Amino acid sequence: MNPAALPMRRRRPGRAGLRHRAWLALAAFGTAGAPLAAGAADTDCVRIDDDVRRLACYDRAAGRAAPAAAASQPDPSPTPAGSGAEAATSARQATASATTGGDSPLSKLWELDVADKQRPFVLLPYKANYLLPVRYSTSVNNLPHSPNPNNTVTTPLDWDAAEAKFQLSVRLKVADYLFGDNGAVWFGYTQQSNWQVYNAAQSRPFRETNYEPEAILSFRTDADILGWRWRLLNFGFVHQSNGRSDPLSRSWNRIYAQFGLERGNFTLFVQPWYRLPESASNDDNPDIRDYMGSGELRLLYANAGHALSAQARYSFSGHAGGLKLEWAFPLVDQLKGYVQVTSGYGESLIDYNHRQNTIGLGVLLLPW
Repeated sequence: MNPAALPMRRRRPGRAGLRHRAWLALAAFGTAGAPLAAGAADTDCVRIDDDVRRLACYDRAAGRAAPAAAASQPDPSPTPAGSGAEAATSARQATASATTGGDSPLSKLWELDVADKQRPFVLLPYKANYLLPVRYSTSVNNLPHSPNPNNTVTTPLDWDAAEAKFQLSVRLKVADYLFGDNGAVWFGYTQQSNWQVYNAAQSRPFRETNYEPEAILSFRTDADILGWRWRLLNFGFVHQSNGRSDPLSRSWNRIYAQFGLERGNFTLFVQPWYRLPESASNDDNPDIRDYMGSGELRLLYANAGHALSAQARYSFSGHAGGLKLEWAFPLVDQLKGYVQVTSGYGESLIDYNHRQNTIGLGVLLLPW
């Protein structure tokens, strides 16, 4: 019999064919269902204001994994109640992240952004840490004096015009997030020394050392003022003294406010202060405000490894003041050269009412 003449019999699909057809049906259902999911996403996702969360919503609807950058950012949505300290920390981090200023000197110094936060009780640099092997003065203060007769030298001192000068300055954060997601307490300590290292006739003594501990309450701010971004507000108490006995003793106490602003590569510090009064009999330097003024301005410019700083004080009551110019520049690897020039009054506490010009050359030990 001719096989071609026999009627055709439909072959029943085997198990493998059934599975193949099932997968095709599921794929077709998923393809048909995609417009429905997208339509629902359009309705739900468009209502989300935050860019990162809205994009993540559309990605979920399309079956895509969330971008790594979005996953790495803190979720700004409210944390469910009852999660305790972990919820509070997440909320603080989300709020602080919203004020991130990028590569900000103020943030790095005062830990204003989450990325710059350090744990409490970590010792960090504060003001400039430097060593000037040679510092020269145009007018040596051999007769330190004060309106208080107990603090006036009557026999000239034999000081050299050339000496060494160095400063060590550190800070320590002891508390953070005191007021919700803001407010930190810092302790700072700065020590400046003038060393008559070339004065062999006087056995190379330290001519002057100033000790300056302070306590600081620091706040993160965010406001635009005349093209500057106001990022920092500090309130502080500072004691400064030279630890000497009469007639060379000098000291004073101040409270201050400090405003930190940024604009491009420039950082501006505005710091008014108020001297706490002392009794006339205990005041080593009753006229110090007439020479040191009631505050100071400091402008810092940093670019390509160089840092330039200008710091100025002026007293409207005494019509006197002081200016300090600093330049740090790359030298070898992380070591920077350092030049310091001062003019006027207050180069050190013993010189608060002595006018002179100084220049020093050395190295910056730690960045500031």
